[in-house]
Amino acid sequence: MNRLPVAVLAYQRISPFHLSVPCVVFGERHLGAPAFELRVCAWEDGPLATSAGFSLNVEQGLEALATARVVIVPSWRDPAERPPQAVLDALVAAHRRGAQVVGLCLGAYVLAEAGLLDGRRATTHWEFAADFARRYPAVTLDPGVLYVDEGNLLTSAGTAAGIDACLHLLRQRCGATAANRVARRLVTPPHRQGGQAQYIPQPLPASAGDSRLAALLDRVRASLEQPHDLNSLAAQALMSRRTFTRHFRQLTGATVGQWLLGERLGLAQRLLESTDHGIEHIAQLAGFGSPEALRLHFRRSLGVSPSQWRQSFGARDGA
Repeated sequence: MNRLPVAVLAYQRISPFHLSVPCVVFGERHLGAPAFELRVCAWEDGPLATSAGFSLNVEQGLEALATARVVIVPSWRDPAERPPQAVLDALVAAHRRGAQVVGLCLGAYVLAEAGLLDGRRATTHWEFAADFARRYPAVTLDPGVLYVDEGNLLTSAGTAAGIDACLHLLRQRCGATAANRVARRLVTPPHRQGGQAQYIPQPLPASAGDSRLAALLDRVRASLEQPHDLNSLAAQALMSRRTFTRHFRQLTGATVGQWLLGERLGLAQRLLESTDHGIEHIAQLAGFGSPEALRLHFRRSLGVSPSQWRQSFGARDGA
């Protein structure tokens, strides 16, 4: 069986972690998952120094991109540095012949510099979102998500979100079962809820009100079957709606509705994966109220039904 060729672009001062993400997903043989032909390539001569103090020997050059079906740029060493024109031209050529081009973390800068993201949605590390948006106004930046899929263009948020993007790519190419097996072997969720807004530094609780809110969120997580809403939570926190909304967004990076939906979807996913409860029971436990509401939100947020999620990610004997 022909193996899908995947090219990963390396460079001087590359982060070993960023390079390892596509390599561990596509470069290692995982039981029950298809094999890929991984090619790590570079345009610079000689050993490549990493940001961790050791060097890499890379045997292939940019010619590896010419026949790859997937081309991955695993971050970039300096957003202020324009990549060489030869690299940009090779990425454009790969895209034009139908290859899927992926920019993980700051790799989105490289794709944007090549003009591949003009008129498209994209994301990058939250810390560089303002700079990216200023430099590439033709790109519709979404800084609050873990990755953005634009067909044959894929970008991810910072660092660990590259794993999410690569598992998504694997799911696209080989199906949910293969992606789930690889995720289990890597001891990581097949699909993480939420976006990178939750990782943007927020002020630590500076008042008794903030401390009350943090404790309240823990109580809500333990009682998602209850009909929580903005009014009831603000009352429990002894705050006005306006004050509660401001403090809530500072702590979570989301609205009350967005946070509750994410928590309820996460609980429903865990119940589907680890129990044999019926859909109606899970809908009640997660606070959706009805199987119809659960199915609606699953479709909107995850693109699959609860039954399909259980079929793909539910625990099996011998798994």
